[in-house]
Order: sequence, then structure tokens, then C-alpha cells
Amino acid sequence: MTATTFGANFSDGYALGVIGAALPILDTTMGLSGAWSGLLGASALIGLFLGSVLLGSVADRIGRQRLYLYNFILITIASALQMWTTDPAALFALRLLIGFGLGADYAVGPTLLSEFAPQRLRGLLLGSLTVLWTVGYVAANIFGALIPATDQAAHLLLASGSLPALLVLVLRIGIPESPSWLATQGRYTEAAEIRRTFLKQDIDPQAAPPTPAEPTPTVRYRELFAPGQATKTWFGIIFYSAQVLPYFAIYTFTAQILGTLNIGDTTAQNIVIDVALLLGGVLGLWPMLRMGRRPFTVHSFLVLAVALGAMAVLSDAGSWALMIPFVAYTFVMAGASNITQVYPAELFPTALRASGVGLLNGSSRIASALGTFLLPVSLGALGVGWTMGWMTLVLLVGWAVSLAWAPETRDTLTAEEWHH
Repeated sequence: MTATTFGANFSDGYALGVIGAALPILDTTMGLSGAWSGLLGASALIGLFLGSVLLGSVADRIGRQRLYLYNFILITIASALQMWTTDPAALFALRLLIGFGLGADYAVGPTLLSEFAPQRLRGLLLGSLTVLWTVGYVAANIFGALIPATDQAAHLLLASGSLPALLVLVLRIGIPESPSWLATQGRYTEAAEIRRTFLKQDIDPQAAPPTPAEPTPTVRYRELFAPGQATKTWFGIIFYSAQVLPYFAIYTFTAQILGTLNIGDTTAQNIVIDVALLLGGVLGLWPMLRMGRRPFTVHSFLVLAVALGAMAVLSDAGSWALMIPFVAYTFVMAGASNITQVYPAELFPTALRASGVGLLNGSSRIASALGTFLLPVSLGALGVGWTMGWMTLVLLVGWAVSLAWAPETRDTLTAEEWHH
């Protein structure tokens, strides 16, 4: 379960990273306009929104397991077909489908893993999903730097995302249904058998759960905004969106940003940024686990806003002076992003978990797509200083909302059990 969910996040990071690496080549070989460049950069993010929102509620109705398997059939096929796209509209459609499949996994993957993981390991495992996403993203950047600047090489790079997706698909065959979800449907015998077979837990299916669980055949999104749940839902939407909007915008168009900053040795700068992404992701797990969810989120937003604000103020300084806050932002953002896979699964009860996780991921991808589409336009119209300035304001909104509403969910139970 952990390996295939990790693999999915690697595939997601890789799929979103290759478009950033391929776009500078495709801009020339396909003659892309600024609008098409922005649309292609945002295409998978738009699909992620649709897949997360539409299929998250489906997973709460029909279970997690089937979507967990079938979505990667779509991702594998659509990724491979990118090899033969000859116009931007076809490429946009394929990347929309890839994003749709990945959106389903954003809703189902962390949900299913959280419902199998023991509480003592849940934060580490869910947080590590973002680390694997970063590894995939950096791998795409490395391959993108090594390929020749030809149309065929760019399409081959895009299609290479089908290889990790195929591996994930094969390994997911035989993954069981979530016993926690089965319990919410009153299917205690099936849940007990899965716990006995896969988790070595001897559970009596006839024993009543500590809190009687009623079958929930239909889950409606309005339940996510019911009294007692609404504040958590709104916090999740705003915190997640505020964090990823500048993230995806900046790292999809890193080459353009470095060019605007008149960076000379872009290869060396990219290496520094990739190393900062990897180190930040790995080292960021420790403070998240030690500090707790709320203080980690509040403090990281403030540090990120300071780093990006420094870039806005120093936009006319030398390239290496600008790289200091850029690398600091990259390092902290990579670590802060770990919480985006942990918080959503802990904010919602089992019957609403996939719907809630899907909604949070979907709404955040709308913010990501908006930022990705606007950034090249903003760089051209406003310059790098003002562009970094308005993205700093986005981070400050996330900080203020987290300060007001962020709950502490470290001790939340997501894998409900019943005992003799």
C-alpha cells in the first residue's frame, strides 16, 4: 500500500515536472503562443481539479480500491500517447486526462493509506508522499536538462511518464479495500477478514464498534460544510491553495524566472534549486512530526512569505543575491509541502474522507492552474519584483487563515477498529 501510493506520487511529480522541462523546447518547435504555453503548463492541474472533486465523492460511495487501480490505466495510456501529439490542442487534451487520473489518486491514495497506516506512522508515511513527489519532479528536471532541444526529444520526455505509471498499475493489482470504509457500510465481516489477512489483527466481526457506524450509501459535498466540519473544510481549502499557487507557478516556469533575473549560469542554479527541493523535502519531515501540524503550518507560511518578499524587494539586485532567498524559499517550501498530504486525510471522518481530500486537492489545483497561467503573463507585464510581491500576499493569506483556524490533528484516528 505504501509503495504503490509512493509510486503514484513519484509519477505525479514526474508528470508535472516534464511539462516544465519540455515547454521551453515546445515553445519553439510547436510555435506556442503565450496563452498556449500557459494552458499547457496548467492542463494537468485543471485535470487534477476535475478528477479530485468528481471522483473523491465516488470513492466514498463505491469504495477506494477500484478507483485506486483503474485511474492508473488512464494515466499510463494518456502518458504514452503524448509521444505522437502534433498540435497543442491534442497535447492539452492528453495532459487533461493525465491530470484527471492523478486527481482521482490525490483523493483516494492518501485516504486509503491513512486508513491502513498505524497512527504512530501515519504522519511519516503521508508526509513522505510529498518527498516522493519531489523526487519525481526533480528527476523530470534532470532528464529535461540532459535531452537535446528537439521536438522528438521533448515528446519522448513527456511520454516517458508512462513507465513509472505502468509499474504502479501492475503493483496495485490485488490491493484490498479499506476496512475502515467497509465498516462505515456495515460490512464488518469483510472488514474483519481484510484486517485478519493483511494486518494480522484478529477482530470479531460480530462485536459492536465503540461508535456504531451507519452505512452511508451517498455522500454529498454539503456535509463537508455542515456545522462542526465547515471550519476545517474551509481551512483546508485556503491553506492548501495558498501554499501551492506560488509553488507550481514558480517551478513550472523556473527557466523564465531565471532568465528574467538575468541569471548567467542557469545549469548551476538549477542544480542548486533541485538539491534544495530534495533536502527540504526530506529534512522537513522531522519538524512536521515533532512540532505538530498547526505550529508547523503557521511558522512555515511566515518563513515562505519572508523569503518570497525578499525576492520582490531585491528584484534589481545581482543574480546571486537573489538566489539566496530563492533557494531559502525552495528549501522551506519543499518541507512545508509535506503537510499537504497529511492534513487533508486528518481533517475528515471516514465517511467523508475521500470527498474531503478530493475537494481540498481539487480546489488547490484550481489555484495552481490559475497561478501557472498568470505567471508568464505577470512576468511580462509587471516584471519579477511585482510578480513575487503578489505571490507573497497569497502566502500571507495562508498564514493568517492558518493562525485563525488550523487545528491540531496529530492524534486523530483515521483507521477505526473495533475489538472484543
